[in-house]
Amino acid sequence: MPKFTRNLSSKVGLPPGTLLHVGDTRADKAYISVANYDGVGFTETKDALLGDLKKLADMQGVTWIQVQGLTAEAVEGIGQQFTIHPLVLEDILHTNQRPKVADYGDYLCVIVKSLTVKAEIDGYEAEQVSLILGPNYVISFVESLYGGKDVLASVYERVRGGRGKICRLGADYLFYALLDSIVDHYFLVLEHLGEKIELLENQIANQPRPELLQELHVLKHDMLFLRKSVWPVRDLVSVLERGETSHIKDSTVVYLHDIYDHVIQVIETVEIYRDMLSGMLDIYLSSVSNRMSEVMKMLTIISTIFIPLTFIAGVYGMNFTHMPELEWEYGYPMIVSIMLGISLLMVRYFRKKQWL
Repeated sequence: MPKFTRNLSSKVGLPPGTLLHVGDTRADKAYISVANYDGVGFTETKDALLGDLKKLADMQGVTWIQVQGLTAEAVEGIGQQFTIHPLVLEDILHTNQRPKVADYGDYLCVIVKSLTVKAEIDGYEAEQVSLILGPNYVISFVESLYGGKDVLASVYERVRGGRGKICRLGADYLFYALLDSIVDHYFLVLEHLGEKIELLENQIANQPRPELLQELHVLKHDMLFLRKSVWPVRDLVSVLERGETSHIKDSTVVYLHDIYDHVIQVIETVEIYRDMLSGMLDIYLSSVSNRMSEVMKMLTIISTIFIPLTFIAGVYGMNFTHMPELEWEYGYPMIVSIMLGISLLMVRYFRKKQWL
């Protein structure tokens, strides 16, 4: 279950721009690879050195610098190479950051949450992805060595295979493709959670159990986390599609409209699921209450049937000397028959009233 905040106390009292990793430590080192393409050829430098990044970014064509694993040393080194503001570097290392966009003139910075379905844990994994868009380069930062890379893998394969518009257009289109891939994975997570919600809803409706409340609590927490992660993306994409930054060409703005539509669809689905989960809690409480009412009704009926029987048994349990029925040969069978008859008449009456 993703946390809303984690290790924020470590930042208290530090000056702005202090490079300190905040959040879960997913990697103890940073792996950097550089891909360069120009529509004709593709070159890749794996495990690139920090000192060579600026030289590689100055090559002809579009350069994509992929950073897997966040360390203060790697982020600071990249910041020095590309003259990135310390506040941006601080936001990159602060992995509890709210999704946002900022234009610093020479480059554009976007921070979002990537979500990946993990079958082995029957859930999903969330991590922060930071994108830096420059004139002819894109720098992507992901928290772990392999987590966020899964989300961006499809874009990497398109670049490597030289397929589609991505290899003919500029860095801003690569930036769009990365953002689009992140948003598309939101649908996979929602589909996974939707199946779990549907299954849970059927279980609660058919046989409500206390352990289902824990599953319901986990899903409600997930919906809150998704809402917190996705809602700001709408404003982020809205800023980009309005053309308020010079880093996005008009030809790419058209594609950003599509991302905006997808984000709206994701938000609507999240809100629908939240309403469903709230309704499921009401269904659970109603089901438990109805079951309790049924049990209490049955016990009440049984008690009501035994009231006259208890009265008769109490009368003939008194220690009086002169009770004619006690000396009669057929007294016991008669009393038992009367008690049985009363019970049958009361059951018939309850059924006629549809109480039973």
